[in-house]
Amino acid sequence: MTSADESSAQQPYELIYWPSIQGRGEFVRLVLEEGGIPYEDVARQPEEEGGGMNAIQEILGDIGQTPGFAVPMLRAGDLVISQTANICLFLATRHGLVPDDEASRWHANQLQLTVMDFVTEAHDTHHPISVADYYEDQKEAAKRRAKAFIELRMPKFLGYFERAIDAGARAGWLVGEQRSYVDLSLFQVVRGLEYAFPNATARCLEEAPNVAALADRVEARPNVAAYLNSERRIPFNEDGIFRHYSELDP
Repeated sequence: MTSADESSAQQPYELIYWPSIQGRGEFVRLVLEEGGIPYEDVARQPEEEGGGMNAIQEILGDIGQTPGFAVPMLRAGDLVISQTANICLFLATRHGLVPDDEASRWHANQLQLTVMDFVTEAHDTHHPISVADYYEDQKEAAKRRAKAFIELRMPKFLGYFERAIDAGARAGWLVGEQRSYVDLSLFQVVRGLEYAFPNATARCLEEAPNVAALADRVEARPNVAAYLNSERRIPFNEDGIFRHYSELDP
């Protein structure tokens, strides 16, 4: 490490994300929590201490030399990093949540980017026309989008991750012989799908037992389990990526 890296690594990371939803920030939180990495969830701090929505507006307004498009963002000393997959790779490389060899790191990033594609498609089931309109204004289109998602796209994505686990080192993880940050992300997607589409997800996971087992194994890890049972874990809700509407999950 350079001296600048050492300085920033000694400070708690600052996660900047919306204070009331899991969203894409949750993928970063899981890496931080599993790694036992000190951090501050800035917008969830009191406004008088520099938190709240003002913290988000401040960092988006102070884009500096490396402007980010949107939260989540991670402040690491003088560095401000955005894009969920980018943040996760940064943290995982620094804190031992991905194998050291180059091939494994790029493979992990490939899998993580696919996870984020999956997340986008899950989100678009309830906002298929416009993110600017309420779900209630596009319910019929949402029904059609959700039908295609649960019948075609969800099985395709889960089938891919099922094969990726089976093609690995037979350790039950996606990359290498121990857990990596990508396993944490796949866990989050599985639990999100179980919340949003409990009927369809149960059917799909019958065909993807490796994925189901991986999610259970991640959930049982001590740091993850402690986080899930803490007030730091925001519950799934109808303002986030994964939303449960019974009419979309027959």
